[in-house]
Amino acid sequence: MPLGNNNYYFLRVNFLKKISSLIVGITITFCASAQNEIKPSITPKKDSTTLKRKAVKVASTTQSDAPKKRIYSKIVNDSSKNVYGPKTTKWISEEDLFLNKKNYQPLDTSIHNFHRWTLMQKLNNKYQDLGNVGTAMNPIFPLISTTIGASSGFKAYDANYETNELHHYNSKSPYTRIYLVWAGNGRAMTHIEFTRNINKRWNFGLNYRPILADKQIQRKFADRQTISHYYDFFTNYKSKNDKYSLVFNYRRIRTRIEENGGVALDKDTTFAAFFDPNAKPTLTTAESEDIRQNLHLYHHYQLAKPLQIYQAMDYNTQSNYFRMNRTDLASNYFKQTIIDSLKVTDEMSFKTFSNETGIKGTAAFLFYNFYYKFRTVSNSIPQLKGYDPRSSSSLVENYVGGRVAFRFDSLSELNASAELLLDGNYKLEGALTTPWLDASLTSVLAKPGYMQRAYRGSHNFWQNNFTNTFSNQLKGFLKVNWKGFNFSPGVTYTLLNNYIYFIKAFDGQRPVQSDGNQQILSPEVRLSVQFFKRFNFNTNAIYTKLVKNDGNALRIPEVFVNTQFTYNNFFFKRALQMELGVDVHYKSDYLALGYAPDIQTYYLQDSHVIRSYPVIDIFMNAKIKGGRLFIKYHNAAQAGSATGYLLTYGYPAVWNVIDFGFEIPLFD
Repeated sequence: MPLGNNNYYFLRVNFLKKISSLIVGITITFCASAQNEIKPSITPKKDSTTLKRKAVKVASTTQSDAPKKRIYSKIVNDSSKNVYGPKTTKWISEEDLFLNKKNYQPLDTSIHNFHRWTLMQKLNNKYQDLGNVGTAMNPIFPLISTTIGASSGFKAYDANYETNELHHYNSKSPYTRIYLVWAGNGRAMTHIEFTRNINKRWNFGLNYRPILADKQIQRKFADRQTISHYYDFFTNYKSKNDKYSLVFNYRRIRTRIEENGGVALDKDTTFAAFFDPNAKPTLTTAESEDIRQNLHLYHHYQLAKPLQIYQAMDYNTQSNYFRMNRTDLASNYFKQTIIDSLKVTDEMSFKTFSNETGIKGTAAFLFYNFYYKFRTVSNSIPQLKGYDPRSSSSLVENYVGGRVAFRFDSLSELNASAELLLDGNYKLEGALTTPWLDASLTSVLAKPGYMQRAYRGSHNFWQNNFTNTFSNQLKGFLKVNWKGFNFSPGVTYTLLNNYIYFIKAFDGQRPVQSDGNQQILSPEVRLSVQFFKRFNFNTNAIYTKLVKNDGNALRIPEVFVNTQFTYNNFFFKRALQMELGVDVHYKSDYLALGYAPDIQTYYLQDSHVIRSYPVIDIFMNAKIKGGRLFIKYHNAAQAGSATGYLLTYGYPAVWNVIDFGFEIPLFD
């Protein structure tokens, strides 16, 4: 090789080395700045630009003939791997933070039940609604109240709001989740979530979840029945020495429903008339609206290893509206008209502020907590002014309470809590969790809701002096787990005293209070079997016996079953995971409650039995790399029939349609 060419080659290689070093240095500096000194919890694999050094001999550039060594770079491959992902982005609930449980969990990437996108299915079909996503819901099995003080009394949209539990993150990189559902008959949902750490002790994020659903009776494109927008902002912070922790969030949901009153039956009163494509709605201008907001702050400081002081503050608002034009009175849907105007607007506003202060701590296997809480309440029903002093009222409630938990090991725990409202109401809870037994006990003495005690709207007016309601519930389940076989038989016993419910009267719907009691006994079986490694069978069956039902106040199906059969496997060298399956839900015949849109409340009706019907969903869930997707054929049984099913009389449920959804997680 000529001497000139050798010098040129030597200079070129050194120039490339310097440029490569400069690029790598800039990249490392930029990444360190973007992450604010946040280091990954796992060791990164070597990057594509990892260089192997190789010694080669070159001709001497001096008079000496001694060989010299020179270093040059050789590219190994052109692929790189992102070290951030579901395992480096972890979350914890505020309850675990409060209980001093270091229970940070990686993101859920399972495809099991990913197709269950509606709130009804996420709640295991234990509710009834008005046949469309986002509409008013009512629990089939009575729920024990968690609020022992004053409440608004409007509960139809509780599930929409309360099931949006916040996750508090510790992310090594920015994390974004995009979840989209395009479902048949113009139903859609989006969930966009973003979070990132400002530094390794401070995280913030947000959620946005709109639900848009077209009318299912005489559907037209983009003719919405449900318009719901939920969003929240959240942050959590921890001091450098871990003694101080703070959680803060703001949440808001606004749900607007075009109330149709169900299908209007004229001459044809057969069951098939509910599924006639030309069926008409009973109401055409009615609208309900529910708006809820919450501003929440929790923080604690550790004074000593077993002692922390804490404060939790909440400001809540709830507003309910019903609007309707006078033209809808011609349908005779409403039994009476109390306020006659061209445009009806019924409204209620309910606000609370609570401040809980206390001590808590963990000593060995024991967790303890004692607190004092005061709560201010204000309620306003404008159209009740001049008729009842409770139309605009406020009060202050004082509480004391405590919690205790014995954690025997990671699988066994006994916990109990007590809260006393100083005017006499209380809530007692206890639970035992072990590998072979789960048991719980709840006892509650609670105030009636404001709306049940006094209300005046366009079509309803009542004044009641209801007493406190009393509830007891006891649950127990044995657990047998052996080589893919999981069997859990159990029973739930519920006792209700002074139960408040709504009935259908000659002048409309109104609340009444039972002067007796209701006792419910529900034996239950939970079974899960895995066979041939890839097949799974799961079922949950509940039999309900109304031991006592004074006033015939409860309506519960005798048999309630959820069953699922799935096949799960990997394909294409594990690049694709797929789950194929069938969901079946069944309830026996029963007198399901009717719905009154003007007061957003379900009520007893004795005229129409909801017939049993197998709701069958055929689905495929899949995961490709980090993304998940599903495709589901809902209500397959209707494909061979001209009729479908009802959850609430008069309101046809979703027809046989195809739903599709996918999720994309991003970690940069």
